[in-house]
Amino acid sequence: MGNFYQVLAILIASVVIVWLFRRWRLPAILAYLVAGTLIGEHGLNITGDDSDYEHIAELGIVFLLFTLGLEFSLPKLVAMRHLVTDVGCKQVALTLLIVILLALLFGLSGPTAFVIGGVVALSSTAIVIRQLSESGSIKRRSGQISVAVLLCQDIAVVPFLIVIPLLGDGADWGMLSALAIALIKGCFVVGVLLFAGRWLLPRIFNVVAQVRTDELFVLTTLLVTLLAAALTQFFGLSMALGAFLAGMMLGESQYKYQLEADIRPFRDILLGLFFVTVGMKLDWQALFQSPGSIALVLVLSLLIKISVIRILAVRAGESAKDAWASGFMLAQMGEFSFVLIALAANNGVFSTELTSILLGAGILSMAVTPFMISHARDWAVKLTLENNQKLSEQQQELSKPQRPLSNHVVICGFGRVGQTVSRFLKQENIDFVAIDIDPVRVNEAREAGENVLFGSARQAEVLHAANIEEAKLVVVSYGAPEQSFDVVQKVRSLSEHVQILVRTRNDDALTKLQEAGANEVVPESLEGSLMLVSQVLNLSGVPFSRIVRQIQAERKNHYNRLHGFYPGVDTDMSAGAIERLEFVHATLLNDDAFANGKCIEELGLQEKRVEILSIRRHGREIPHPSLSEVLMAQDTLVLQGKPRRVERVERFLQKGE
Repeated sequence: MGNFYQVLAILIASVVIVWLFRRWRLPAILAYLVAGTLIGEHGLNITGDDSDYEHIAELGIVFLLFTLGLEFSLPKLVAMRHLVTDVGCKQVALTLLIVILLALLFGLSGPTAFVIGGVVALSSTAIVIRQLSESGSIKRRSGQISVAVLLCQDIAVVPFLIVIPLLGDGADWGMLSALAIALIKGCFVVGVLLFAGRWLLPRIFNVVAQVRTDELFVLTTLLVTLLAAALTQFFGLSMALGAFLAGMMLGESQYKYQLEADIRPFRDILLGLFFVTVGMKLDWQALFQSPGSIALVLVLSLLIKISVIRILAVRAGESAKDAWASGFMLAQMGEFSFVLIALAANNGVFSTELTSILLGAGILSMAVTPFMISHARDWAVKLTLENNQKLSEQQQELSKPQRPLSNHVVICGFGRVGQTVSRFLKQENIDFVAIDIDPVRVNEAREAGENVLFGSARQAEVLHAANIEEAKLVVVSYGAPEQSFDVVQKVRSLSEHVQILVRTRNDDALTKLQEAGANEVVPESLEGSLMLVSQVLNLSGVPFSRIVRQIQAERKNHYNRLHGFYPGVDTDMSAGAIERLEFVHATLLNDDAFANGKCIEELGLQEKRVEILSIRRHGREIPHPSLSEVLMAQDTLVLQGKPRRVERVERFLQKGE
């Protein structure tokens, strides 16, 4: 039972710490590492010897490399070859060389220096891509540079995985000999797997797919991955190398996405266990004994990678601002750095003290990564004063209107919706001016003759430049209620008479926007519902004139009949959503209910801000009952309002409380 309680301790620590770290917006990988240090032999020593888990945890890396192979795309590599070769490959090689020289100066051996160079040269694909995707920076040039470098780093992992096991054999040969033997073995294994991947694997998966059994497909995926890993291990190479090659062979097949979906649950669980076992190797005593060494490794690794990426990106023709931003984004050590650390420690290349120092520096570098990525662009702008000045001059030029306007329409946000509005305005010869914060979009639009200003519609100076005082209508097309609310407030403070039309995605903030000064709020979800209803009624034979009257009446009543809805399993029930949304809820009046025999007006539900949409009585529905309607036992009332208000009213109707 000892092993059972140890596994239970790992699960409890992982769940709690991952939950805390995600609440703090820190990466899950960092949480697994901290969980391992907490319960490992150098922490609470709950798990004892971590060797029992290492063999299982290594499968996480096997599956990770398999999915990496599935995503490896030769066409993608060719499309980004300029950045991949001029920045990515050179970054790995130059960083590796610099770190090897520094490590040799500090008296470390050649193999140890080589692995440390590989550890520092790699960045975190998982963290960087996730952060860039969430912030939208992946579409910027700095994001594209980062993706190209990460792609090259992912490819560079493979030769490191080949060489490191050979460095710990104890043989007194040089680096070139180890690389030569690894190359020969690697070529043979690659040839075998290429043959199997081209001729054998597609036929196997075709047969398995025809059986139409999900379990068999999953089992076959696991078997192929582990067989490829076993083949490379048999030849003295890394298991992860075989998994990568197997994934690459299947990456161009029609089963690519199904394979990735099948392998993901096993990969995520075992990968989490792998990082827990890596964290178990972290000796807190060694950290406290050598904080200066950890700080030195951390600072040097950050400075080296930032400087190398910045220099190479500028030499490749990129702007200094984007080069600096990419350097800050990729400065950390990556998840594969921990893979190399663990592999080197297991093969005797790293001592326990050195392993703890590198793990400590890696954990700290990953901890500061979200902060560095979020501020990378600001820091890059401050470091490129000349470019910042030129950009400021360009923005000032773009902030000048192309022609003076009056009695015009101001469009805040020139995205797809704003551009659609502008096209219809041009057809009717109605003057307009648009405001957008994207300099590329503004420049493109102005070159095409559009009257667009660069800037934020939340700034009074930009609104003055759009001549807001003489505009007849302001269209806020953002969709995000918080951003729209700020713009409405600012516009209303500058002009009391101008009409304000706001586009939102739903009706969450409809009342808030109207109170801020919006004359009309158009929720996309409700308008889409009305358009669908009009088509349904038309195809059902309802006269078109009657449909138009109903649609106009609904808009005039501010979509009153569309606000509430029945919640479901997937409905967002967070505190913020509950405060915004109106739900519809049915409640049955019991025989002893307080509301029995009382009219609706007497209950004062209007003061409680809850409306009775309908009453279901003896199988008959009474829609929109009058205030004089008397409620009876066994009536089913359909209530509409905010969730907490509906709960209070339901309790009041039943118990009078």
